[in-house]
Amino acid sequence: MCRTAGRRGVVAGAGMLRVHFTGEDLVRTRVAETPDPLWETVLSLHMLRARYGTAVFGEWRLRVRAELRRTGLSEPVKELLFPLTPDAAYFPDFMTPAEGLLGLDEGIAAVLDTPARSLRVQIGRLRFTDGVPPAMRALAGGDRPVLDELGDALRAYYAVALEPSWPDIRERADVDLAARSVERRTGGVGALLGGFWPMMRWRPPVLEMRHPLDRDLYLDGRGLVLVPSRFCWHRPVPIADPGLPPTIVYPMRLMPDSVGAAGGSMTRLLGATRAEVLRRTGGGRTTGELARTVGVSAATASCHAAVLREAGLITSRRSANSMVHALTALGAALVGEERRTLTDGSHRSPG
Repeated sequence: MCRTAGRRGVVAGAGMLRVHFTGEDLVRTRVAETPDPLWETVLSLHMLRARYGTAVFGEWRLRVRAELRRTGLSEPVKELLFPLTPDAAYFPDFMTPAEGLLGLDEGIAAVLDTPARSLRVQIGRLRFTDGVPPAMRALAGGDRPVLDELGDALRAYYAVALEPSWPDIRERADVDLAARSVERRTGGVGALLGGFWPMMRWRPPVLEMRHPLDRDLYLDGRGLVLVPSRFCWHRPVPIADPGLPPTIVYPMRLMPDSVGAAGGSMTRLLGATRAEVLRRTGGGRTTGELARTVGVSAATASCHAAVLREAGLITSRRSANSMVHALTALGAALVGEERRTLTDGSHRSPG
């Protein structure tokens, strides 16, 4: 199985994964109601070692590294978890079983129940620069004590790295799910799949995304599960093994740290010019139109639009020679909350 994540989405020679839907697949396609704790564990292990994403994950990295040292978990993470989660085009399927969506305990139990042959084959696909580490050799041989150590390491790492942030991760996932639900209710599953642009492109009946290999995946009536992730970086991570439940883990829309504080503080949250660009985007505007209405250069408008797009507040599509920007459901909610707050405030008597 090949996956794309982090820098893997921009590797040389990257191809395209084309996911083919039937009518039955469209009916069975859904967005998971919660992030998967094992997927978040694996992807956060990528982020813990990465040099990218410092603005978003820099403080988290410092905290987790300090806690791993303080609790004595650095060695188990280094010996067991890092070798199994390379930030590369492949890491073993057994680390992210479908049971992870049922909860951490269920997911870890599925990891520990991986058949010996699957362990041997999947670990055998990994590439180690200094030879196969002893722990990996033991795992590949189905060594039960080492498997139990892996389960303990996963549970302990989750407690340090993810559990303190899990309520926030869930809150962000709820906001993302609400926006996706609106898209599905108003436009059907086609609008839902189309809402993942530009990370994925919906060309009915095919969903396309960057992938290390150029290949086709036929769902054959099984449908697709889309799983939101806080630690998935920029590009979705597809499971392409036809023998596994079809799943795509995608980076959830980034929620500003204080959506509820919109009102008069939206300017403080985004900055005066960027907040005005967001307000003016409603209904859809080109970069040139935004520049003229806000009173900035086209380059400045484009820069602010890029930041708002990264935060999940707008989407952008190329139309002829222009880039057209529109509010996402989250962006519309933020602007709408500001308007409601200002309207309510205008009817209050001072003091």
